[in-house]
Amino acid sequence: MYDFNKIIDRSGSGDLKHEVLEERYGRGDLLPLWVADMDFETPQFITDALRRRLDHSLFGYTVEPKEYWPTVQRWIRDHHQWEVPLEWFSYIPGIVKGIGMVINVFTNPDEKVIIQPPVYHPFRLTPEGNGREVVYNPLKENADGTYSMDFDNLAEVADEKCRLLILSNPHNPAGIVWGRETLARLADFCYDRGIIVISDEIHCDMALWGNKHVPFATASEKAAQCSITFGAPSKTFNIAGIVSSYSIVPNPEIRKKFYSWLAANELNEAPMFSPIATIAAFEQGEQWRRAMLAYVEDNIRYVEDYCREHLPMIRPLRPEASFLVWLDCRKLGLNHDRLIDLFVNKARLALNDGEMFGKGGEGFMRMNVATPRAILTQALSQLKDAVCG
Repeated sequence: MYDFNKIIDRSGSGDLKHEVLEERYGRGDLLPLWVADMDFETPQFITDALRRRLDHSLFGYTVEPKEYWPTVQRWIRDHHQWEVPLEWFSYIPGIVKGIGMVINVFTNPDEKVIIQPPVYHPFRLTPEGNGREVVYNPLKENADGTYSMDFDNLAEVADEKCRLLILSNPHNPAGIVWGRETLARLADFCYDRGIIVISDEIHCDMALWGNKHVPFATASEKAAQCSITFGAPSKTFNIAGIVSSYSIVPNPEIRKKFYSWLAANELNEAPMFSPIATIAAFEQGEQWRRAMLAYVEDNIRYVEDYCREHLPMIRPLRPEASFLVWLDCRKLGLNHDRLIDLFVNKARLALNDGEMFGKGGEGFMRMNVATPRAILTQALSQLKDAVCG
């Protein structure tokens, strides 16, 4: 019913994935499997909803549709068993932007932000760009290649100046679906020390292999009272260019402070097409979402099988959520520069290198497998030729 094998020509669309290859990788002839959007066509029901609005050719000031937040509320209740009162919601103009806003509203310049590398690099760049010190609480790598939170280290590095912790839930780049016990333990630590947890849950609707996403704020009452949750339909339905992010804040004091600031700066007002795309995605998207995730799971299996047979020195960590595969390339024995040279100049592939995700990312590469099988096959073949040729 849905053709995920269809190859979409994105030329002329201004897409980030292709347009900045020369700037970021030094050459434009690369197969891009880096930025975290999908090569699948945005589902037709979203395009149709947008087109219907475009047919009314007057684009003045608008209000949010009445069904906007009840639709988001219903989706979260149905998929994550979290009953979110409507007053807890607010639109935000992007999750990384939201992180920057929270940093400015809730921290002073001499205060600190905790992150858990290897992790999505804006978690480091955004606090640093706002003049805040970043405190590192690296994840522990387990014997099987999976990761755990290091609570002993967290207790060592967190001091009275630490005001925020940015949580990747599910985790990017390793695809971890954090368990309720881990999240509740983190909440105990942060609540007791007056640390607010920003939980980035943009990949929450993409749990794989029967895994179940646990919203941080549902892990315990302490989690609810020390958290700001960010989510969006953008990863799941491939609409990142239509900024459709939202915030959920259960604690009334935190909510008043944050949402009053958003309102004062008119940053809580969704642009015209965001609610339209969100409503279409959450009202009509379940069948498409399930089919897409099944295709992604097959692609992950394909990568695993291919590496096992042709690239045994590269070990893919199976993600529990999303379409990003964390490739352990350490057995290749290459330093950072030589690993980049292998992927970019020899294999002609654009991936995210592990070092950009911080401590523990050395020797890894992040591969986006949300792409038609033919493209994935070509990418792996080019990598095999580079490694074995």
